[in-house]
This record gives sequence, C-alpha cells and structure tokens, in this order.
Amino acid sequence: MLRIAHRGGAGIAPENTLAAFRQAIDVGVDFVEFDVFDLDDGTLVVAHSDDLLEVSHGAARGRVSPLALADLRRAAPDVPLLDEALAFFASTEVGLHLDVKCHRHGGEVAAALRRHGLLDRAVASSFWVQALRDLRAMEPRLAIGITYPEDRHGLARRRLLAPLVPGTVRLLGRALPYRLPRMLRTTGASIAMLHYAVLSRAAVGRCHAAGAAVWAWTVNEPGVLQEAMSLGVDGVISDDPRLFLQ
Repeated sequence: MLRIAHRGGAGIAPENTLAAFRQAIDVGVDFVEFDVFDLDDGTLVVAHSDDLLEVSHGAARGRVSPLALADLRRAAPDVPLLDEALAFFASTEVGLHLDVKCHRHGGEVAAALRRHGLLDRAVASSFWVQALRDLRAMEPRLAIGITYPEDRHGLARRRLLAPLVPGTVRLLGRALPYRLPRMLRTTGASIAMLHYAVLSRAAVGRCHAAGAAVWAWTVNEPGVLQEAMSLGVDGVISDDPRLFLQ
C-alpha cells in the first residue's frame, strides 16, 4: 500500500509548502500530494482553493485567483510556484501526486512535469474531466487519476447543509461501483481517487477488474486506515503521514 502525504503533509507543517514536503519525506512517505491552482493571469501556484484565508493560513481574507503573484506572496509568502515545487521534487526520489484544481491548464501542468524530468514518478489527478483530457493529450505517458466525489462549491462546509452530507455520500457510494468503469474509460484514468466514505469492496473490485488502482482520501484515523486496507486499496492519502508509522 502506498503512503501518500495529503497537501504535502498538512498535519505536520503548513499545507502545500516546501517545508511540509520536506517533513513528509523525512517521515518516509512514498508520494507527496499537493494542489495546483491557477491565478487569473495563468500563473500556476501550489494552493488548494480560491479562499485566501485557507491559502494564507489565516493571515488574510479574500480570493486568491484575482491576485498578481506579488500580491499573493505578500499575504502568503510560502506559496510556491508550480515550477518551484517541481524543481524541489526533481532533487528528491519521492513520488509526486498533483491534484489539478484548475480546468484550463492541464496541458501546461503535463509540460512542466516533462520539463523537470518527473513524468516517470508523477501522478496527476482532477475532478475536472477537461483537465484530465488535456493532461493525457499533452503527455500520454503520465499516470492519470479521477477524483470522486468532489464538493466543488463547498456545500459540506455550510452549517445548514452539513447534516445532509452523510446521507448523500452513502447514496453516492452505492451507485459508485456501477459508474466507475465508465468514469475510468472516458478519462483514461489508471487510478481512482476515492473518498474513504464511498469506498466499498465492490468499488475497489470494479477498479481492479478494469486495471485501475484505488487511492483513498483523506484518511486521518487509525480505524479508517484499517478499514481502507481491509478493502484492498492500493494507496492511502493522509494529512498526517505519521499515521502510517502506527
């Protein structure tokens, strides 16, 4: 089972920073996962969302995407450019997992991986189908993952809607085994990135039958880790890679 540090290891250092990447590698992970986000001017940075409060680790409020890079770095000095992150990984031997949060620049992400010589140990995933197609078209050798499900509008974080989330997730999980083969086929994905709440033996079996691996996210509790392992997943993504040492 592959051990993957989520957002660089958000449980042990500020997420999506070079400091987090270093600490996750020191713990002994197989892959480091981080997010790729685009500013309105097309600059690709390592950031999880358009929420500046999240990206700046509480230092500023507003949106990320309208900012110029200089303004973003005044609010969040540790945000790396994609190229800076890839240059860091080129000096290591760890695998890297890019979660592409932008739907317009898949081809540029693939080209950057090729430029840094990282294609052979990289995985790129997204919930944006167009991004996956662009990644695949630019670089057929790149391993592709389809993320499911994805709360694109942050509904799960809204207090009034939060009680509806568990029931919705259960319904998604029941339907998922029937949907997976087509999802994998239409995107060319060789990995299904599945939230642990929708995992089932049937879902994992369908992926394996289609020749695809299953990586479970985001697993932060020992009991959830044991359950995911019992279902036969191929990789586990955790905020705190120290979980794997238990």
